[in-house]
Amino acid sequence: MHRRDFLGKAALTALAAGGALSGCGMPQGSDHSAPDTGRRFHWRMITAWPHESPGLGAGAQLLARTIHELSEGRIQIRIFAADDLVPPFEIFGAVSRGAAEIGHGAAHYWRGKSGAAQFFTAVPFGMNALETQAWLYEGGGLALWRDLYRPFDVIPFPCGNTGAQMGGWFRREIEFIEDFRGLRIRAVGLGADVLRRAGAEVIRLPGDDLPEAMESGLLDAAEWMGPHEDMALGLHRQAPYYYHPGWQAPSSQVEALINRDAYEALPQHLQIAVAQACRLVGEQMLHEFLARNQQTLDRLVSEQGVQLRRFPDAVLDDLRRLSRDMLLEMTADDPFIRRVHASYMGFASEMVRWKEIHSI
Repeated sequence: MHRRDFLGKAALTALAAGGALSGCGMPQGSDHSAPDTGRRFHWRMITAWPHESPGLGAGAQLLARTIHELSEGRIQIRIFAADDLVPPFEIFGAVSRGAAEIGHGAAHYWRGKSGAAQFFTAVPFGMNALETQAWLYEGGGLALWRDLYRPFDVIPFPCGNTGAQMGGWFRREIEFIEDFRGLRIRAVGLGADVLRRAGAEVIRLPGDDLPEAMESGLLDAAEWMGPHEDMALGLHRQAPYYYHPGWQAPSSQVEALINRDAYEALPQHLQIAVAQACRLVGEQMLHEFLARNQQTLDRLVSEQGVQLRRFPDAVLDDLRRLSRDMLLEMTADDPFIRRVHASYMGFASEMVRWKEIHSI
């Protein structure tokens, strides 16, 4: 069976199944769509990823191709990597005002719009990738995410996940929580706030800037993704110690941001094609990261001399305590964060109980 036929049949199967619009990530509560006049649509996709990104950048390219195929060539997408049109942290605003029809990034980059956005990328010591997907699609998470973006005329679609990330690259070893004091580290999202509480000087930079920032001495440490992405960026040449686990990102959700007017200009069957493309490509990205990370880590250790280190248990315990305290304080300040936190943590507790009865 040709790939286009397979993807098309998958989309039609999802449409035919009960609850399909919800299942493939279609926005609910709105039936806005344009009549089908046979028009072709030309979209611009702006991404937060460097040109050489093998997982995230390749995921954006695959999403564009899959949307093109499922739409039978009706939606054509031109891709712009980080800084080609706008800096990575400005993608949300560009999509919101219609300067681009679609963005490819991570919600914690838009914390300036709402602190709640960070929950839709990664929560320190939180759920893994499959649990996060279950929360989004079956636990009410995606509905909350779309409520959050609605005032900005942006619709988020889950379209990938890196799985568990690493804890970062360090120029010196971490033995105690006090070792974070004064440490200049690149971090983003909720994990960055935890590191600040531990005394680190957190510097918020996009991926493209990390090698130069490490080489110049601006940074003492940096967390980016995992081996598959980190090696391509050359971070192994900047620091000898590679720490795990990635407590700050047990999974890291990737999103497609679509301008509401652009989406609603599509006839309904093309809206479904876009939603299903995000779902299919999201699964492919997670599979790729799971398959490639350990393979690349083996190469980093055996060929590049990287020294793999585990954060001491006492350090992880302190970071866990700081994370818990920070999240609870955030819920006191923002009603929407309180809603998202309750939904996320409630679902996470269900996942813990489910895993306990199946532990071997």
